[in-house]
Amino acid sequence: MLDAALLSIDGLCVAYDGSNALNGVSLQIRRGELICVVGANGAGKTSLIRSISGIVPSSGGVVKMNGVDIAGMPPWEICERGIAQVAEGRQIFGGLSVEHNLLLGGSLKRAKATRLETLEFVYRLFERLRERRRQLAGTLSGGEQQMLAIGRAIMANPDIVMFDEPSIGLSPALTDVMFGVVKRLHEEGITVLLVEQNVAKSLALSSRGYVLENGSIVLQGSSSELLSNTEIQRAYLGM
Repeated sequence: MLDAALLSIDGLCVAYDGSNALNGVSLQIRRGELICVVGANGAGKTSLIRSISGIVPSSGGVVKMNGVDIAGMPPWEICERGIAQVAEGRQIFGGLSVEHNLLLGGSLKRAKATRLETLEFVYRLFERLRERRRQLAGTLSGGEQQMLAIGRAIMANPDIVMFDEPSIGLSPALTDVMFGVVKRLHEEGITVLLVEQNVAKSLALSSRGYVLENGSIVLQGSSSELLSNTEIQRAYLGM
């Protein structure tokens, strides 16, 4: 049975230069869930992820992790509380080796004790990274860099991993690989918040979904309900 809310967001607002990017967004993720937030480019998806992780300050609302309000905490403290982010654009350290990138991801207090075991798990998940472990991260292909970004997040021993557009810039074949990785992480017991433009694949993978438009949640429900919704089919699925 799924636990009570692991991550709870109530009335979250984010503004840039007086313009609202998020308008009172509320959602909940229970431990063990894989949920998605979908929407078009510019809907506010990245602002949501960055606000949860403390990179972008909120202008209102509450963000609770395990019942503790984390809004206003610095990003490193939010990471220590069990939230890891796979950022859009990967943001790896190109001048360091693959393995050094991964070990940096495991440098948090919560992760140090099991860092080597987690590293082996990452290498089992991504055999390509094991093969490239001594290679400079900046010389990897785009798909390999995305694998590294995901592996680095896993190294933090998180309770929840947030994915910000993991398929962006990838070929259709690599997009399928990435969604397969997200599915496997969920099967390993990691709670997942997936933020994506690929509505069909995201809803097919998740149990519940939220649709974000112009900074507001306009639809929510089970993924099967959203997939059968005529508005979703017309606006996002080309049906």
